[in-house]
Amino acid sequence: MNPEKLLNVIKQAREGAKKRNFTQSFDLIVHLKELDLKKPEQQIEFFLKLPNSKGRTNKVCAFVGPELLDEAKKCCDGVYREMDFASYVKDKKGAKKISMQYDVFIAQANLMGKVAAAFGRILGPRGKMPSPKSGAVIPPKGNVKAVVENMKNTIKFSAKQRLTSHVPIGSESMKDEQVKENIENFYKTLVNVLPGRENNVKLITLKLTMGKSIQIE
Repeated sequence: MNPEKLLNVIKQAREGAKKRNFTQSFDLIVHLKELDLKKPEQQIEFFLKLPNSKGRTNKVCAFVGPELLDEAKKCCDGVYREMDFASYVKDKKGAKKISMQYDVFIAQANLMGKVAAAFGRILGPRGKMPSPKSGAVIPPKGNVKAVVENMKNTIKFSAKQRLTSHVPIGSESMKDEQVKENIENFYKTLVNVLPGRENNVKLITLKLTMGKSIQIE
């Protein structure tokens, strides 16, 4: 990616969006090619902590036992105790409500079976199940605060069913240089996990929430 051209794309994205009474986010729309997603080894998924904030920090919810309960209450936006899980096994409506309230879920490692039983059918299809890949599964003596701080600015990119996916990469309140750094960091990570590197990238565009998509060359 050419830094000057990228800054120009960010400028065009800003100019192509009408002012709204809320802070719009910058989103990347990534189109991949020459991947057979029926083969697990060609399905792409990764988690990335951006060098700059993406504008709005993720709301983090924890599923924990007594070992991590007190620390989780201090630093998480929501906490559900082990003793609460059973009531959500049959309460699909309640589990769905929880899934919509938070962006990221973390869980105590030895409770993952119970978390899956109570919330897996709701969180799984939404791509929100606590994942060891992202560091969201914590041992009973783990550091909850450190995990939460990491999760607040972590984004997830997934191309497991479709070759097109989008990720939030910043907000209009950020400086252009900060948005550029986030995009460059994301692109470097993406290329490194693709089997064909740049050859698997068909097209990437950038847009504000209510704006036009601008192609990144």
